Amino acid sequence: MTEMRKRVETILWLSAALVCLAAVHSYSVLYTPASWERGEGGEAGKAVTRTVTVARGASFRVVANMLEREGIVKDSKALAFAAALKGAQKKIKAGEYELSSAMTPMEILEHLVGGRTKQYSITFPEGYNIKEIAASLEGAGLADRNGFIKKAKDKRLVAALGLEGPSLEGYLFPDTYRFTKGMSVEEIILKMVGRFKEVYENAGLSEQARRKGFIVKQVVTIASIVEKEAGSVEEMEKISSVFHNRLKKGYRLRSDPTVIYGIEDFDGNLTKRHLLTYTPYNTYVNFGLPPGPVSNPGRAALHAALNPSEEGYLYLVSRNDGTHHFSKTLKEHNRAVDYYQKGILSRKPNA
Repeated sequence: MTEMRKRVETILWLSAALVCLAAVHSYSVLYTPASWERGEGGEAGKAVTRTVTVARGASFRVVANMLEREGIVKDSKALAFAAALKGAQKKIKAGEYELSSAMTPMEILEHLVGGRTKQYSITFPEGYNIKEIAASLEGAGLADRNGFIKKAKDKRLVAALGLEGPSLEGYLFPDTYRFTKGMSVEEIILKMVGRFKEVYENAGLSEQARRKGFIVKQVVTIASIVEKEAGSVEEMEKISSVFHNRLKKGYRLRSDPTVIYGIEDFDGNLTKRHLLTYTPYNTYVNFGLPPGPVSNPGRAALHAALNPSEEGYLYLVSRNDGTHHFSKTLKEHNRAVDYYQKGILSRKPNA
């Protein structure tokens, strides 16, 4: 009886040892990065980082083998074992990933299953228009330029987003974004428009516009003109006052940026012929606001559009140093043009 008990105890101890060894081995397989493999000198291997692309519909075996070839995992079978334990073989998401051999198989799986794709930071300055944003996105390899422009001018999308205007010009908020190469142009647009709506609401601009009787399209259109005219934030409220005052008096806005926006393939040289040629955006020819925004304004320009200064300015002219001379009368404005633009006056016009 005693001998039988000893045999049972021995079997139990061996079973427990085997379980422990299996547990240790499993832990080692699941939580040991490939870079931890020791070299001949006993030192840990140097970690490598790779950008890899998981194709849509790719099998887990194909992905695991690719990661082994890239040196991200030591053994594709170990990664497959980890995936089997998590039931993740059919849950990985397509996209571009930045993975390191310093990551454990479990961490790699978390990235693949969670869709933690590589992100690219891109900044759109205040005043960029749809074409400039599209060019930046294409330059960064994030979107097709023409595809972005077409989608941003899709009137059905504009309406679906609860906005007004011939396009999404003005509603693509200038900011720094993090996009992935797997994003569609519509996803990029939705993120930018979402940021606009967030700022417009959280900054209290929506409530200000409601109190003053402006709709969003009017605010953004004025702001877009202010953004393009302004050389500095400090002048924005004065510039805004010029256009508000001209609208109240029924004057044409006579804003160069609106004319430029209506010229297809503008070469940078604004001529008198351009100023006299009809386009829907030419505010030298047409009265009132143009059909929609001419750029994508930032927070300061949106604020200025709703908070013009109280001076009775009706005119502005560039001093050619990033600032403007503001005038209340046409006589003073003409003197300012003669001094700053034509150089035919020796004395500055009255401030």
